[in-house]
Amino acid sequence: MKLLVFNRILGTLILVLFSFSCSSNLDFNQANDLKLEPVVVANLAYFDVPANQFVTNGVEQTVTIDTPTVDVFNDAFFKNNLARADFFFEINNTINRAYTLDLVYLDKNNQPLYFTNFVIPAYTGVKNLVTKTDVFANAKLDLLKRTTKIAFILKMSPGPLLTKNSTGSIILRSSVTAYLVIQ
Repeated sequence: MKLLVFNRILGTLILVLFSFSCSSNLDFNQANDLKLEPVVVANLAYFDVPANQFVTNGVEQTVTIDTPTVDVFNDAFFKNNLARADFFFEINNTINRAYTLDLVYLDKNNQPLYFTNFVIPAYTGVKNLVTKTDVFANAKLDLLKRTTKIAFILKMSPGPLLTKNSTGSIILRSSVTAYLVIQ
């Protein structure tokens, strides 16, 4: 009986103790001041073109064009939250011919918005890596947000004749680092 009275008193004391715990007023308006700044890194484009693909029916093809759709930057989320984008390009040429690579950023009407190019020297037996970072910010970022396609135009410069047995390739790797500000 004494144990039952003791447990009731102890239970009542614990309940009273928790009733008087400290608390402060919560300010849910602090959520309105939340600012997230994530950084997202993603692959942009990749290609590996062997030397023999520049030859069709025994004739060199001096220009190769590919125009993939990249309309992610004109999505409403990116239009509202993208603060900056860094495009990184790495080109490795192991063909004994020089090339130029033109990138033409196109809008939804296929009108050019922005242009950049790379001079790719001929392979001479040593590592032949061309790298470039293109930063899109401010007015240049507005052009990127209107881009729906990027035309990759690979032009072969004069040099030794390529055949279906020619060796080497041109490899392009690229990525984008997107800096977002979400409020």
